[in-house]
Amino acid sequence: MSHSRRRPPRRSRIGIPPDDLLDYAAPLERRAGRPPKHDLTDWTVTDDWPERIPVTDAEVDVFEAWFGDLFDELFGPCR
Repeated sequence: MSHSRRRPPRRSRIGIPPDDLLDYAAPLERRAGRPPKHDLTDWTVTDDWPERIPVTDAEVDVFEAWFGDLFDELFGPCR
């Protein structure tokens, strides 16, 4: 049987809010603590998919059912 421990409540930082809450271009502030497990700057992405990928009729039907309106908007209605 496990016993649950009560954690102390988190304290929120109160300060001046940023001018633009949607300013995604601003660099994130690094927190002190453990570094990330994997440094993503050294990763390499390799596209090893074949030229043609087989797709079943059932898979096409699912995409048309869920994204048909979007496809019509992007590529025009079916003829």
